Amino acid sequence: MQEQSLKTVDKVAKIFCTAVKEVIEASTGASVKYAETFQDVPSISLKPDLGGFVQFSGDYSGLFIMNFSKDASLEIYTKAMSFMGLPKEEISKDANSDEVVNYVGEIMNQVIGKARQKIETKYGLSANNNQPKAINISSAITLSVATMLDKPECRKIAFRTENRNPFYVEMNLEKTEFIRLIPQKNVDSKGIQEHVDDVLENGQEIDGPAEKKETEDVQSLMAELGLD
Repeated sequence: MQEQSLKTVDKVAKIFCTAVKEVIEASTGASVKYAETFQDVPSISLKPDLGGFVQFSGDYSGLFIMNFSKDASLEIYTKAMSFMGLPKEEISKDANSDEVVNYVGEIMNQVIGKARQKIETKYGLSANNNQPKAINISSAITLSVATMLDKPECRKIAFRTENRNPFYVEMNLEKTEFIRLIPQKNVDSKGIQEHVDDVLENGQEIDGPAEKKETEDVQSLMAELGLD
């Protein structure tokens, strides 16, 4: 499907997927892939085994969630630590450890920053976000996360690590459409200066630019979201 025919929520979801892929591959040196089929879902939620979320608001508003299986979170964390040169004996082997949870939170922090930057560059729209939160969730708990958005549009996208372990991106966005007043030409890796040179040469116009602990964590999370 061509970019022009996509709804705004799908364009934004694609930007977030690209940001997730770029951040994880840059920090681990390993490839990840996401499905080209996005799922239109009625709601989004934090799910086992490890989930994280971050809200954003401004010119556009929504909620971004990442849900990891234990194998996926441990694989990504382990590869990232090894990629940074951390000795094997210092790398946690427990997917429930604080080290893994904190690393997922850091991934989300980098992803939201990169995605916001991409959206501002492409559409001229900006947003702010709160501090990403990550939490271990047992198989007995599925925590639905509500936002103040009126009938948000929701998407879910499946990812696979290099070892084929699954994790998921879920996001919602307020009902909105980004409508560009001046069409934007694609600028490839030649760089801005080469693009300008080409425009001038061709005479084209230039376009504008533990269980208790888990329970306490869940209660705290719910209180923060106003769900208690």
